[in-house]
Amino acid sequence: MQPMDVPASPEPIGFLLVPNFSMIAFASAIEPLRMANRMSGHPLYSWHLISKDGAAVAASNGIFLNPESGINQVKHMTTLFVCAGLEVHLYRDKEVFSWLRRLARGGVHIGALCSASHILARAGLLEGYRCTIHWENLLGFTEEFPDIEVSAGLFELDRNRFTCSGGTASLDMILHRIAPRYGKELAIAVSDQLIHDRIRGAHDQQRLTLQSRLGIRDANLLSVVAQMEANIEEPLSRDALARSVGLSTRQLERLFRDKLGSPPRRYYLGLRLRHARQILLQTDMSVLGVALASGFVSASHFSKCYHEYFDKTPRDERREAA
Repeated sequence: MQPMDVPASPEPIGFLLVPNFSMIAFASAIEPLRMANRMSGHPLYSWHLISKDGAAVAASNGIFLNPESGINQVKHMTTLFVCAGLEVHLYRDKEVFSWLRRLARGGVHIGALCSASHILARAGLLEGYRCTIHWENLLGFTEEFPDIEVSAGLFELDRNRFTCSGGTASLDMILHRIAPRYGKELAIAVSDQLIHDRIRGAHDQQRLTLQSRLGIRDANLLSVVAQMEANIEEPLSRDALARSVGLSTRQLERLFRDKLGSPPRRYYLGLRLRHARQILLQTDMSVLGVALASGFVSASHFSKCYHEYFDKTPRDERREAA
């Protein structure tokens, strides 16, 4: 490995743990730092766990981690990553938001793992920045923060803001921070040690391709499903979908039943209702607003369809989640 400029002391990086944080996103950010120290033979990085009050915090998998300090006892750090996960749309801690703003004013670079972009946005730290978030939270985020530029990429490095979509995307984001400072060779060595066969770029897709998710190869069917997913708020008619791929409605019906075991109308309805469920659980939008955003003309029709599909009403869904 080529010689590198070794810092006089390791770069201190903080991780603020929010209840129900994603363990895989957190570990995928910590491990490349540890491996960079090991592969370089030098203490390039140190990491420090923080919670609001210094008490242990449970991840979404139920495992507790013990931080070093609360937010009022934090020592110097160059970068802080906020680690979040489930139920982040309910997080409204003004004391933490104020602390994050003070750090940003003091020159600390601020990052977000998984769904923590919600927290940075509420703290006012993403205005004028490009960010990303886990695909499951993307819809709720854009509804709550329509003026913030958000992408569906794996991660975004925009000046002194770093956000990633969660899961193993944290690993790729950290590798892209190691390479400019200590060389691409070290980043590749770290990736190799972690059995990560390719350092993905910021604009790689978060999700599997539609073909992989559905397990089908029929080009006509893939095209129709892609159109359905892209037209939730204003659903396309069955005739329009069939014409778009040069099929009759009868041929389209047969194709869906043979390959997906469901008629196109029912399949499309399921997409819209699952879309609606994400909005219900991630935002405070009214039931009527959720209905309209999912292609339904009235709250009553939406509630009826929702109950038939999920065996509970939209209001029951929210009540149980709360």
